[in-house]
Amino acid sequence: MKGIVVYKSKYGSTKKYAEWIAEDTGFDCVEAGKANAKTIAEYDTVIFGGGLYASGIAGLSFLKKNLSSMNGKKVIAFCCGASPYEESYFKEMKDYNMKDQLADIPLFYCRGACSMDGMSFKDKTLCKMLRKSLEKKDPKDYAVWEAALVEAVDTGKDWTDKEYIKPIIEECGK
Repeated sequence: MKGIVVYKSKYGSTKKYAEWIAEDTGFDCVEAGKANAKTIAEYDTVIFGGGLYASGIAGLSFLKKNLSSMNGKKVIAFCCGASPYEESYFKEMKDYNMKDQLADIPLFYCRGACSMDGMSFKDKTLCKMLRKSLEKKDPKDYAVWEAALVEAVDTGKDWTDKEYIKPIIEECGK
């Protein structure tokens, strides 16, 4: 079985997971911006990974655009976000992103990192504004993603863990 991991990473966590998956499977690994239908034609398995931002999976357009060239291939997807896994949120996010022709693609969640240091000015500003609005709320009423944001904004956190790729590797049949 010959496979490829295609990813879209804004701050590095998705890239880290893509590289770990490639390392464990022996698959090739390429950034979505450098891949196309021709790139993936020679592979039996395509794993796509994208960062999760405001419930949207970055780079999902790559998967949508190239899905017709993946007929007969095993296609797997993962997303990477700063929040801890929470079943109802994951289902909601999956339903929002993986609809229509993407609905049957298995999707996995990997927890990433959050560091203000590497963020763009726009993302930093949005995080700070969001945290400021959360300060008006009782912490016991925080949604799981809100608590993660408040925890990470000042000090930064890295929750990446190779354990998250185990179900993806199993889905590959490795």
